[in-house]
Amino acid sequence: MRMVKLGAAAAAAWLAAGPALAAELDGRSFGLAWAIPFAGILLSIAVLPQLVSHHWEHHLGKIAAAWGLAVLIPLAAFRGVAPALDATLHVVLIEYLPFILLLFALYTIAGGIVVAGNLHGSPAVNTAILAFGTAMASVVGTTGASMILIRPLLRANDDRRHNVHVVVFFIFLVSNIGGALTPLGDPPLFLGFLRGVDFFWTTRHLFTETLFAVLVLLALFYVLDRFWFAREAQPRTLDPTPTDDRLRLLGTPNLLLLVLLIGFILLSGIWRPGVWIRIGSTEIQGQNLVRDVAMVGLALASLALSPKAHRIANGFTWAPIAEVAKIFAAIFVCLIPVAAALAAGREGAFSGLLGLVSRPDGSPNPAAYFWLTGILSSFLDNAPTYVVFFELAGGDPARLMGPLAATLAAISTGAVFMGANSYIGNAPNFMVFAIARGAGVRMPSFVGYMGWSAAILLPLFAVVTLLFFW
Repeated sequence: MRMVKLGAAAAAAWLAAGPALAAELDGRSFGLAWAIPFAGILLSIAVLPQLVSHHWEHHLGKIAAAWGLAVLIPLAAFRGVAPALDATLHVVLIEYLPFILLLFALYTIAGGIVVAGNLHGSPAVNTAILAFGTAMASVVGTTGASMILIRPLLRANDDRRHNVHVVVFFIFLVSNIGGALTPLGDPPLFLGFLRGVDFFWTTRHLFTETLFAVLVLLALFYVLDRFWFAREAQPRTLDPTPTDDRLRLLGTPNLLLLVLLIGFILLSGIWRPGVWIRIGSTEIQGQNLVRDVAMVGLALASLALSPKAHRIANGFTWAPIAEVAKIFAAIFVCLIPVAAALAAGREGAFSGLLGLVSRPDGSPNPAAYFWLTGILSSFLDNAPTYVVFFELAGGDPARLMGPLAATLAAISTGAVFMGANSYIGNAPNFMVFAIARGAGVRMPSFVGYMGWSAAILLPLFAVVTLLFFW
C-alpha cells in the first residue's frame, strides 16, 4: 500500500508539472556504472538473507529504497528531473503495479484454497501429487501451487526416513518448471505478457520442452522413491498422522475467482475500448485499468469468501507478498537505465553481452540465451533476468514471437526452468525449504541442494539444449 501511495503522489506531482516536460532517455548515453544499483539489489537478495538474515528481515525496505535512490538521484541530477520522473512513472504504472497486483491476487486467492486429508506417501501417490502440482503451477502460479500442496505432501511422507528427495523434486517441478506454460505461472512470463507477448504463446511454444522435462523428472523421481520406499518396509518412526483420509479441496469459491482472474487477463490482451487515462506522458489503456482493478477486487472477494481457518491451515501471512512488493519496487526502478542501455543494442554499454548471445553472422544464439538467462536466474531473481535478456534480444514482442521465436522460448525456459538450480533462484524455493525444515525434514544446505540440482537438472538442461535450442 505504501508503494501505491508513493506512486499516486508522484503522479500528482507530474500532472502538475504537465506532459510537456516529458523526455525520453537515450540509452546510448548510459555507461556500465548505471548497472551497479541493479546488480546491487540482486546481489543483496541473493546474499544478505544467507549472511545476515536477521538484519535483512528487519531492514529489507530500507535496503531496497537505498538501491532505488541510487538510481533516481543520479538520474534526476544528470538527465533532468522531468525525464527521470517520467521514466519512473512509466515503469511504476505500466509494469510494476500490474506485476505486483497479479502476484497479490494469485497469492491471496491461492491462500484460501486448502488441500485437506492425508494419504500414505507411496511412490505412486507422491508422483501423482507432484504431477498434479506441476500442472496446477501454470494456473495458480508456482508460489500458489507450492503453498497449497507442500503441507499435504509433507503429511503424506512424515513417517518416511528418506523424504528429502520428495521435497527437492517438489521444488524442481512445482515451484519452478511447472510454471512455464502461462503468464500466471511464473513472474518472468507475466512481464513478457506486459511487454506484448500473447497470453497463450508460452503454452504453444514451451509445451514440448516443458512436457519433456517434466516427464523425465517424474520418471526419475518414481524410480528413486521406489528404491528408498522399498528400504522402509518397517518405518522406525511413529507416523504423526497415521490415519489415511482422502484428499479434499476446501475453499472452492476461490477456483471461480481464479477463472475470473484468467478471464480479465485474457480480456486485457484482446479488448481495445479505445479509452485511456494519461498521467504525465504515460497512457494507461482502459483494458489494462479494468484488469488491474479487477485483480484487486478478486483478491478482496477471496478474503471475504474464505474462512479464516483455511488461511490458518495454509500458514497464510502477508509478509511474503509485502517483501516481494518492496524488493520489486527497487528492482523495477534500478532497471530503468539498464533497459535503456540494452535498447540501444550494439550502440549501448551492453554490446559485449550481445556478442555472447550472438552467432558469428550476428543472429541470436538460442542455446546461449537459454544458458545465460538460466545461470543468472539460478542465483538472481529470474523476473528481472528475463527482462534483461528480453531487451537484449531486441525487445520487440512481434519479432520475438515470430522469426525469433526460438530465442524467446530459450529466454523463457532458461528463466523458469533454471530458477530451480538454487534455493534463491525463485521465490517459492526458500519458502518450501523453510516449511519443510519446520516440519522436521532434514533439508540439505544451500550447497547441498545445489549438489542435487547439479547432478539431476544440469544434465537434463544439457539434453533440452541439444533437442530444442541447438
